[in-house]
Amino acid sequence: MHKLTKTIVGLALCLAAAVSFGCGSKEAPKGEVKPEGVIKIGVTAGPHAEIMDNVKKLAAKQGLKIEVVEFNDYVTPNVALNQGELFANSMQHAPYLAATLKKEPKFDLKECFKTVNFPMAVYSSKLKKGDKIPDGATIGIPNDPSNGGRALLVLAKANLIKVKDIKNVTTTVKDITDNPHKFKFQELDAATITRSMPDLTLAVINANYALPAGLNPSKDALIVEGADNPFVNIFVTRGANLKDPRIAQLQKIYQSADNEKFILDHFKGTILPAWK
Repeated sequence: MHKLTKTIVGLALCLAAAVSFGCGSKEAPKGEVKPEGVIKIGVTAGPHAEIMDNVKKLAAKQGLKIEVVEFNDYVTPNVALNQGELFANSMQHAPYLAATLKKEPKFDLKECFKTVNFPMAVYSSKLKKGDKIPDGATIGIPNDPSNGGRALLVLAKANLIKVKDIKNVTTTVKDITDNPHKFKFQELDAATITRSMPDLTLAVINANYALPAGLNPSKDALIVEGADNPFVNIFVTRGANLKDPRIAQLQKIYQSADNEKFILDHFKGTILPAWK
């Protein structure tokens, strides 16, 4: 009788659990978020985080709860998103996503909508605007494929070097066809280049890392990337989330007049809306 009672109680508990999770060892799919729950959005520290904090405030007024998760590198947010630890991320441009998917073809990551444009620029703690760049100068560039290529294109368009294809966003140091001033290139993690400036003659830095370091592309840069660049930032999610109605809601909030005003006022024109 005692064993029968324990069996009945066990079945009852399993049945109750099945309502929420299913009886057995199966777990709820990673990344699946209930409509009333908090959705996690990954960003890199700096401007992307500041913009998403504003989006979070605007979304809260509509009953959409967001948790902003900050990262200090470009790689981890896509890994976390693919593993279902995030609902989406807002920290990369289209060529970077393409490079990631080429390297990790099993990643199910999709572009949702355009966000902002961060101009890449060339800075120096040793030279001022108008100074001649010495032969043999050491130039720091990002070591990831898309941002490294972007940096080299900035230098090529400034006629400091020549490359095989001025439109190839995956250009590498090996694609330099003419380096008349014998520049030396140091490929560094994008997030660390600002700290390495004392050891470099020039540093090609992404705006989302330059701005937190007190570098303003419109005031401090020796060279600024042109507006006709393909490196527009994008909002990204997993394929399973692409048709989730909250994606459309997030797009409306992100691209709203209120958020646009925040971006233009807060960053004083150094970061621009990319959906216009």
